[in-house]
Amino acid sequence: MSAAGSAVPLWARALLAIADVSPRFKRLVWRTWYQYLAGYRLREWRFMNYGYAPLAAGDAAIALQPADEGDRSAIHLYDRIARAANLRGREVLEVGCGRGGGCSFVMRYHHPRKMTGIDFSRKAVRFCRERYDIAGLAFAHGDAESLPFADESFDAVINVESSHCYGSMPAFLREVRRVLRRGGDFLFGDLRAARERSALEAALVQTGMAVRETQDITANVLAALRSDSARKMALIERAVGARLAPTFREFAAVEGSEVFAGFESGATVYLRYALRK
Repeated sequence: MSAAGSAVPLWARALLAIADVSPRFKRLVWRTWYQYLAGYRLREWRFMNYGYAPLAAGDAAIALQPADEGDRSAIHLYDRIARAANLRGREVLEVGCGRGGGCSFVMRYHHPRKMTGIDFSRKAVRFCRERYDIAGLAFAHGDAESLPFADESFDAVINVESSHCYGSMPAFLREVRRVLRRGGDFLFGDLRAARERSALEAALVQTGMAVRETQDITANVLAALRSDSARKMALIERAVGARLAPTFREFAAVEGSEVFAGFESGATVYLRYALRK
């Protein structure tokens, strides 16, 4: 079962335990769950990640426009992952764009020439197309393990807190390498059970791309979850009924959730990598 398994309802946890032996079934379970979440029509819910809090002296808070302040911790995670490469003037793909907040941020603050977000949830893609009207930003439906793009189509690929849902990490990484141009950057961050860390690192090395940066950012993610817990709770209470509130609290990893406890105990880690083809 994946590190994020406790963020889903009990019925889905049982299915995911079975799915560990069947990548195809694992993809089906995760897709059903995320399609369900993507159906929520909350315009202010733009990010689905756990966030990042700067802790080191040289890791300063970024200056944000007032409209972005409410999503500061989620934006910080994207910024920490994206700034491992210069994206200005380049063609960038985000695989697993979710509700589009990350694509919007990268386009407006990191200034690529073109930004494409792809997600397997048609509802999420529809939400993104309705929510964002930014020149150079587009959204498409597609599968992370079979990307609908020609070889060497992008200068950079970003993947934030999405890969733990995939049926085959090696298949996804092969697709990343395929769509990247020579000299292109793969900017990645996600959670894993601590016991799965070595397997993830081995899969990244086996791509043949050069691993330029690697960082354990678990402490930063945990600090962000702690500081943002009250805001998330308020949003859940306002927008979700009592029956679904416990599930959404787990998904949001608020204090007291199993996901939060996993980060706190070290059973779950959050890792960041930057690779170059």
